[in-house]
Amino acid sequence: MGEALHVETVEQALQNQEYKQALADLLFQLADDDFILAYRGSEWLGLAPHIEEDVAFSSMSQDMMGHAVMYYEMLEELGLGKADDIAQLRESAAFRNAILVERKNGVGEYNDDPHYDWAYAIVRSYVYGLHKQVRLEALQQSSYAPLVLISRKMLTEHRYHLMHWQVWLKQLANSTPDARQKLEAAIAKVWQDAGELSDLGLDADNIVRFGLIAGEDIHRQKWINLTKDIFQKAGLSWPGEPGKAAERGRAGEHTPELAQAVATLSEVYRIDPAASW
Repeated sequence: MGEALHVETVEQALQNQEYKQALADLLFQLADDDFILAYRGSEWLGLAPHIEEDVAFSSMSQDMMGHAVMYYEMLEELGLGKADDIAQLRESAAFRNAILVERKNGVGEYNDDPHYDWAYAIVRSYVYGLHKQVRLEALQQSSYAPLVLISRKMLTEHRYHLMHWQVWLKQLANSTPDARQKLEAAIAKVWQDAGELSDLGLDADNIVRFGLIAGEDIHRQKWINLTKDIFQKAGLSWPGEPGKAAERGRAGEHTPELAQAVATLSEVYRIDPAASW
């Protein structure tokens, strides 16, 4: 998997600058993916198809936000600033999330005539969730022991999220012709961006060399195989090779939609970052 390293503590990680940098780069990707998609999930509050789903989606988004916090706290331990500041005070160009998670839920704004796409929410959540499962499983072999520990905790919780999205995918796939058509359109839209999920960013070589996680190709193939199997069992056509957006989110290139999301997320915190919230 990489160099024969096993780092038990943050103190050990800080002794090797290259290792620390590679670890930080990976943690930003992990944290930012969950943080931004959790925000997009929170925008369904009061807009989900029924009250039970409203509660369920909000709960899962809260779980995902909690996962992001755990990663940000690890970055704080590496000396990169307060976890809250890392999450709330960076500009969008400093984020390392994939483009897929920052896309808006649909037409309109949450507080201004929202016409969101429920099929897109389901497909994006499930496709990302399947990718996250593969990534969390890979992290259990990481050279950084604290990352192994939290990935195990997250995976236990995450499996329940996947079960939820699987039920919705099957329901839409086997519902009315209109629901099926909307689902297939959502799959095509998600698939245009999904190829970036397994990218490891600008420091990919060191991330793999230090054994922090398996290489992009290994990760990507496992995720594709898993997703293809799920789609086939649901009676859905395989969309083929996943695409990538023109922007490279892992390199800090983002759409205006992320800048808007970050501004909304941090609006209150930026009023007084020194306050206890």
